[in-house]
Amino acid sequence: MKIAGVDEVGIGCLAGPLISAAVIFGKNKSEYFFKDSKKTTQKNRAVQASYIKSNFYVGIGVASPSEIDELNVLRASHLAMIRAIENLPVIPEKIIIDGIHTPKGLKNAEAMIKGDENHQEIAAASIVAKYFRDQLMLKYAKEYEGYFFEKNKGYPTKDHKNAINYLGLSNIHRKSFKI
Repeated sequence: MKIAGVDEVGIGCLAGPLISAAVIFGKNKSEYFFKDSKKTTQKNRAVQASYIKSNFYVGIGVASPSEIDELNVLRASHLAMIRAIENLPVIPEKIIIDGIHTPKGLKNAEAMIKGDENHQEIAAASIVAKYFRDQLMLKYAKEYEGYFFEKNKGYPTKDHKNAINYLGLSNIHRKSFKI
């Protein structure tokens, strides 16, 4: 059965897009045991993300900061999830999502609390999404110097908040978030 695991990253960030990934193992078995992306090192995420993209079906979905501002973060995360699923090269028969809500209109989908701890497809999606977003934020760090995106990846750290107070909001900041 083609089961797509789906997870998103960047919900609590003040800047940058929200990224979702969908991963289907298909008939392939993994040589890794995947954990939630927050529970593994940056180096390990890079190795595993490359492995996942080389051995499984992967789709990425993005919700921009302006979409987050317009829709709200939950609806934007669902939009990114739907985009990730639509970007898979094969159609999943079942979709399992980390969290408590499934996007409206998504068929054969089930939300699972702590799904990334209990389902390898979701943990793999978490790794791919985090790696993708981290790489994007490293590129933004060069474009938007002074916000320390290479260190905070857009999360509300003290240095990031101080940079916002000094520099103001950039084009990739979420204007609807209280900063």
